[in-house]
Amino acid sequence: MLQIKKIQPTDTYSVRHPVLRKGKAIETCQFDHDQAVSTVHFGAFLDEKLIGVVSLFEKSNSAFEDKKQFQLRGMAILEDYQKKGIGEKLIIFLENHVNASDRNAVIWLNARESAYKFYEKLNYSVTGNIFDIQDIGKHYLMFKRLES
Repeated sequence: MLQIKKIQPTDTYSVRHPVLRKGKAIETCQFDHDQAVSTVHFGAFLDEKLIGVVSLFEKSNSAFEDKKQFQLRGMAILEDYQKKGIGEKLIIFLENHVNASDRNAVIWLNARESAYKFYEKLNYSVTGNIFDIQDIGKHYLMFKRLES
């Protein structure tokens, strides 16, 4: 049975590394503000094995005027468990977490070109043009407004 719960920042590395930073040093899995008090990390567990992660940063983006803004970052599901609905469950869990305390917030993210359709299916919208993140690849700025 799938269980989603808060995890420590360093717990995310075991999933971030093979999915998002394959072939790079493990240190590249540490993101700025991972340790911030306002940052929350969630893990998806199947039979007590961590198979998916996502992080939520309280961070503003000048593309949005909303007072409450959160960046979704480090979304990763181990390859053997992809395309089974686990990522969708993680995102919904994250959105419910935001909705519980910060109604009328915007969640934004830099979606890899290969993942933007996944977020589009979850009602995230693209804004602006595709752009390149050095050493990682092409991305879209996407967002979703959570309203009460």
